[in-house]
Amino acid sequence: MNRSAYLTTGLAIKALSLLSKADVALHGQENIPQGSTIFVVNHFTRLETLLLPYYIYTLTETPVWSLAASDLFKGGLARFFDLVGVVSTKDPQRDELIVRTLLTGEANWIIFPEGSMIKTKKIMDRGRYMITDPKGMRQPHTGAASLALRAELSRRYLLARAEVSEEGCRAMLDFLDIDSLASIQQAGTSIVPVNLTYYPIRARENIASNLASRLVGDLPERLVEEIMTEGTMLLSGVDLDIRFGKPIAMDRFLRAPIFRKELQKQDATHFFTSPAVQALTRKTAQDIMQQYMHDIYSMTTVNHEHLFVSFLRLYPFARIKEADLRRRVFYAATLLEDGAGGGYNLHKSLSSDQAHLVTDDRYHKVDNFLRCALETGVLHREGAVLVQDRSKLSGPLSMHRGRIDNPLEIVANEVEPLTRLRRLLLSLAWQPNILLRINLARYLLKKETKRYVSDCRIHAPERQGKGSGRPFLLPSWPGRPGVVLIHSYLAEPEEVRLLARFLNRRGLWVYAPRLPGHGTSPEDLAKRSHREWLEAVERGFALLSCLCPRVVLGGVSVGASLAFDLAARVKEVAAVFAVCPPLRLQDFSSRFMPTDDVWDRLLRRMKKSSDQQQFLQFASDNSHINYNRNPISGIREVGLLLAGLEDNAAAITQPVLIVQAENDPVVNPKGSQRLYSLLGSKQKEYSMLHSDRHILVNGEGAGRVCHAIWEYLADIL
Repeated sequence: MNRSAYLTTGLAIKALSLLSKADVALHGQENIPQGSTIFVVNHFTRLETLLLPYYIYTLTETPVWSLAASDLFKGGLARFFDLVGVVSTKDPQRDELIVRTLLTGEANWIIFPEGSMIKTKKIMDRGRYMITDPKGMRQPHTGAASLALRAELSRRYLLARAEVSEEGCRAMLDFLDIDSLASIQQAGTSIVPVNLTYYPIRARENIASNLASRLVGDLPERLVEEIMTEGTMLLSGVDLDIRFGKPIAMDRFLRAPIFRKELQKQDATHFFTSPAVQALTRKTAQDIMQQYMHDIYSMTTVNHEHLFVSFLRLYPFARIKEADLRRRVFYAATLLEDGAGGGYNLHKSLSSDQAHLVTDDRYHKVDNFLRCALETGVLHREGAVLVQDRSKLSGPLSMHRGRIDNPLEIVANEVEPLTRLRRLLLSLAWQPNILLRINLARYLLKKETKRYVSDCRIHAPERQGKGSGRPFLLPSWPGRPGVVLIHSYLAEPEEVRLLARFLNRRGLWVYAPRLPGHGTSPEDLAKRSHREWLEAVERGFALLSCLCPRVVLGGVSVGASLAFDLAARVKEVAAVFAVCPPLRLQDFSSRFMPTDDVWDRLLRRMKKSSDQQQFLQFASDNSHINYNRNPISGIREVGLLLAGLEDNAAAITQPVLIVQAENDPVVNPKGSQRLYSLLGSKQKEYSMLHSDRHILVNGEGAGRVCHAIWEYLADIL
């Protein structure tokens, strides 16, 4: 191999990776050992044969060679393969080359144990790892294991003979084309399993396929499929997770007495042709192959499409409401986020709050899946019901059309080896809808309570999670509407308990979430973002939606702003009521926010300081509930929350009630009046009360507000 040509070609591959829109994430690099290594990798596209050697080289700084099918070594491609260290599977000196480079540390190797691209990802048959190809079912190759064993046996033999004399191993050194024993690495040989997971898997016409079809009129079906699939991945963007598993050291497999006995022999002439060694090597290689195949596929990076497709496969009926499917996937995603199901590797989009699956789908996880399912005929719609064609998720796939015609079945095949995950999904798929709703609501409430206790343990240990910051649920009769009731900024759920009880006594379910950073300490609040508050409200909506056919959002001050934000994005919200809602940050008085010049100075000081936990004193109507210090960073987050409210107000089309105090000392009534005028609702009311208080839902005059809210809700629910 020409090392300088190898490095130059590596730069070209790096440029290709930078030009593509593929988002490559590396995981488990710490598992790569120091010694000689064979990387065994699942094979799905041509891309990995180009990109993976480069990425491994950047991690190890050792050239990485690989094997490729002999029919690819034609014309310019053969020259390119020679530059980057690709060796034909039919090269007569293949095995000796691999053993030699592993012994000397000249190169590490990539071997695909499937032997070819497995475009269908069908690698399981009756619980065993089996490869599906046009010739039928077959076992994965054991070549990587055999070569790793042979390299380690050779290393042990040569190092053992070195203690006597180098001449005693000259025959083996000459056979492997090694100059001297000094070239032999001391570190042992290992196999590192590697998993590559692409998300999403899509194929569509692209620039590359259009150009190829113009240059070559009648392209083979195989080539068309590869250009469409892999061109889409490169040009349209795909997430590629590369995971390195724990190394499998060959040392522990060579402790059998037969291996030790053979190593003690002085004559190396028939070392590898010994029938006993060959038989034991074959059996050991089979065991190693089963281990690395399991390790490779157990590292699959689980994503949203795995969950959606698995539910369709496991669901006992052909018909399912879209809302029910979304809810079940949300439940599974939430459990996985919390570490349930065996601690599987999760795509980055599954490592955060998942309420968007049942609210606004702002990351398009549901939409992207449904679009693909409807286009490929896996599903069709009948109103709010999705009807699946079961044959599209269980039938045989065309080797060269599957990635175009039915990518979702390929996704389903990818999950098949993850048995514990499938058991978890099966248990959720078979739960009756009413039972699943109840269990999900209980789980979400328990999780929110644990979140509060955990935050108290960190930020307010004296409260022990037993204070008035704990979220609460007031139940009612099945089938009754519910209200998500959101407390104000600097407060906690206890602030809205009086109103919650009032509504609950009239037959409504009421859930009062806790906004993160509240009910603990001002220092905790200083580290929070308005996005976390929005997610808490979304989780509250998801919880109550499990129990109630219709859900209303209600909030006080900034809590009302959060309610409006969700209502603008989620049309399933039945109605909104708001108590003293601000429209802009400037609507707040100096009790909440300093004058403009002071505010500007504080912001400039925060930008220069790494410690942004700066506070203003705050005097509230409910000192036992509210913080008496207001973090500057918190005010900024309130401003960010309100920044889009004016533009989004027209998207709020649900019935709305605004209750405002005439002499509100914190929020200027002109702000809520302006907000009322911007609302897109046809059914809306604005009620001005003669009061000089900001928090109207408890204390003096709270009864009037409770009755006003109930009378409005009674008319629309």
